[in-house]
Amino acid sequence: MLGKSVLFEKKGKVATIALNRPDAMNSMNKDLVVELMAALTSAREDREIRAVVLTGKGKGFCAGGDLFYLRSLSDPIVARNFIKEAGDIISLIMDMEKPVIAMVNGIAAGAGFQLALACDIVFCAKSARFAQSFAKVGLVPDCGGFYLLPRVVGIHKAKELMFTADVIDAEAALSLGIVNKVVDDEALDDSVCKFAARLADGPPIAYDMIKSMVARSDKLDLESTLEYEADLQCICMQTADHKEGVEAFKAKRAPVFQGK
Repeated sequence: MLGKSVLFEKKGKVATIALNRPDAMNSMNKDLVVELMAALTSAREDREIRAVVLTGKGKGFCAGGDLFYLRSLSDPIVARNFIKEAGDIISLIMDMEKPVIAMVNGIAAGAGFQLALACDIVFCAKSARFAQSFAKVGLVPDCGGFYLLPRVVGIHKAKELMFTADVIDAEAALSLGIVNKVVDDEALDDSVCKFAARLADGPPIAYDMIKSMVARSDKLDLESTLEYEADLQCICMQTADHKEGVEAFKAKRAPVFQGK
């Protein structure tokens, strides 16, 4: 279900999904959560789409949960269902078999921080800011924050960011491994567009396997990892994409991968 709170644009093999509540810094209410889930599902199911860009309209990426909306959820069952639905977005991003790129164009706070962390690659503008803002309003991280943040920055730094709710700038986020690249604000769109196009031309089957294995890497010992690698590599070696890659290498040309 798509409406006004989330915009969906498809250009070639790249889908761009933009949160569209700029007056509320793209904070999450029921409509945005439902529409974002629908947009991500559409991108996942469209076989022509090879890469997804997630961003926000206006001056913010996503300021987390809409506090005014959250205050209106007086029934704890309804409140829990909303938080669970928002968390399902994180699972959908992480389980999607194609690369998802976060284009952080402003503040990424609370659940918005988690949205960025859930993506495979994070580009941000120099003006971007990040905050685990929950403690400021007497809340705990949600939308996978307890899972994602310690794995990126380590346990002690994660606790510091969660306890203090301090705002960190783009360079600090880069040094902590939260983002992959910081670019000038005016160059953000073009930089992400070029990178998304590059990924969209890559080998979809291999990307799916890479994403799946990295996601479970912290749960596997070396022996299990080596077994999985052998199985997956054997599958990849039988694909048309691998054969195309070899032929392109021989011919010194760019490969044309079909996801077969």
